[in-house]
Amino acid sequence: MGQDQTKQQIEKGLKLYQSNQTDKALHVWTKVLEKSSDPGGKFRVLGCLITAHSELGKYKEMLKYALAQIDTAREMEDPDYLTEGYLNLARSNEKLCDFQKTVSYCKTCLNMQGTTVSLQLNGQVCLSMGNAFLGLSVFQKALESYEKALRYAHNNDDKMLECRVCCSLGNFYAQLKDYEKALFFPCKAAELVNDYGKSWSLKYRAMSQYHMSVAYRKLERLPDAMECCEESMKIALQHGDRPLQALCLLNFADIHRCRRDVELCILKVHCLSEGIFRSQGQQELLREHVVKCLQCVEELELYCGMCGESIGEKDQLLQALPCSHIFHLKCLQTNGTKGCPKCRQASMKPGFV
Repeated sequence: MGQDQTKQQIEKGLKLYQSNQTDKALHVWTKVLEKSSDPGGKFRVLGCLITAHSELGKYKEMLKYALAQIDTAREMEDPDYLTEGYLNLARSNEKLCDFQKTVSYCKTCLNMQGTTVSLQLNGQVCLSMGNAFLGLSVFQKALESYEKALRYAHNNDDKMLECRVCCSLGNFYAQLKDYEKALFFPCKAAELVNDYGKSWSLKYRAMSQYHMSVAYRKLERLPDAMECCEESMKIALQHGDRPLQALCLLNFADIHRCRRDVELCILKVHCLSEGIFRSQGQQELLREHVVKCLQCVEELELYCGMCGESIGEKDQLLQALPCSHIFHLKCLQTNGTKGCPKCRQASMKPGFV
């Protein structure tokens, strides 16, 4: 596969990826990697694979492709390619929480004597270094790195980088328990997203909304926290961002904990106790916890409002409507109604089913 054909196939994969056909995009890029004879094309497609696996939360695969990319860059002996390759190695190790390696690779990037292209990556390198220092709880160096990244963002008018740094600063101040600043910086990121209107904006809107939700929760503004987390989760689901989905789920749990929704905890205890007594053959205690478990399910309405089956006991595709009623997705898809089947509110928004 020559240079032109490699470029065409990479672009084909990008269009599939941008339309949320991730598996098809990965298939196209993997084939390009196997067949291409163009080193520059291989480097670029490896970059696509690194980004995709990062957003899928498959960090070991991300690292595998980052190592292949740095090998390709060394073959070409191009300082710009080397800088980008080391940056992706740093990011991969950051995702895997190997923060010492992240710092080491970032320092290698900053010491590279490349062209203007390499210098434009320095802001991203400082951001990754800041995240690593934060992971190591070296707060002063983390803040210094974030401030450097912001300067690069302002000097290069790089709104995407500025947005990412603001989100990281929100996380930084949340860890320092300065929750007013932890809210200020994600709000600033959200403003950048709203003003800029580029293709990357939706992804970073989800990120900023998540960090705003965390800050609101810490400030005990729980309705605002829930609203922001729901917005973040909705976008993360649309774009298949599994790491962000996991963070949102954890934040939802923390919000409910702050609300003291202990009923869900009680239900979990009864379910676990049921399994224990079933395995031990203690029938009387088993029956007691089965009854209590069913009572909790009824009180919490943890059953599909259409078919009546309980939910949460096994992996199922569920859908919560804005009115808070929960159904099996398959039940909603076959229902054909435009309102909630339970309360009959016309609350189903476009894209919910």
